[in-house]
Amino acid sequence: MSSSVKDMGITANSVREKKGGVPIVCLTAYTTPMAEIADEYCDLLLVGDSVGMVLHGLPSTLGVSLEIMIMHAKAVRRGTKRALLVVDMPFGTYEASPQQAFTNASRVMSETGCDAVKIEGGRRMADTISFLVERGIPVMAHIGLTPQSVNTLGGYGVQGRGEQQETVIEDAQAVATAGAFCIVIEKVPQTLATRITELVDVPTIGIGASSACDGQILVIDDMLGMFSSFKPKFVKQYASLAATSRAAIENYAEEVRNRSFPGAIHVFGDLA
Repeated sequence: MSSSVKDMGITANSVREKKGGVPIVCLTAYTTPMAEIADEYCDLLLVGDSVGMVLHGLPSTLGVSLEIMIMHAKAVRRGTKRALLVVDMPFGTYEASPQQAFTNASRVMSETGCDAVKIEGGRRMADTISFLVERGIPVMAHIGLTPQSVNTLGGYGVQGRGEQQETVIEDAQAVATAGAFCIVIEKVPQTLATRITELVDVPTIGIGASSACDGQILVIDDMLGMFSSFKPKFVKQYASLAATSRAAIENYAEEVRNRSFPGAIHVFGDLA
């Protein structure tokens, strides 16, 4: 086990116990400096496979490898002392069988010191979730829009409308019964997310869902406004770091070119 594992803090069981209480604060994190900041305020940090799109420029999450997830999880672990640290299991590392899922999830936990893993899928993943939980691996489930299934879902559209509503409810009940300690509900109608939250006995974590969920999660770069051209409906930008960064870099470039940087206070004199 990683030597940097936290000695105390929020656990999967304590997250489960937050059902119906003060909403659970969750964000993604991919680097040590950002984890150090978010850890002070968040109950749960997720090393999401969204790292492939956010930091590596991939067109989707499908190209993210286990090695990429482990690398970023190690970095986030170094900056996390209090929050529960969850790591996404990337596409192709858990779907084949419960045994495959356990082999890869146990590797992630042992190499990174994370507290839990996240798996996408509802009823079809219930047996796998049960298999992992029975063997000591806490699982955060993920239903509704599951980005790893974007090709079969036909894109990133809202899930659970019309006749799909009961399917999503059945997914939620299946993963809760299987032992997931909480459930991410992504991009479903507000009324459906609210209903699921009332039906299941584990916390629901909304993203593009409902304020009635037991908690909320966003991609940290989205809520910080790192992407000026990417503004999903369900994201509130709490800062505009893309604009701030652009202005700072423009200023730096200008000062380098006109030789006003480095100034006298930034250089070293000769020895006396």
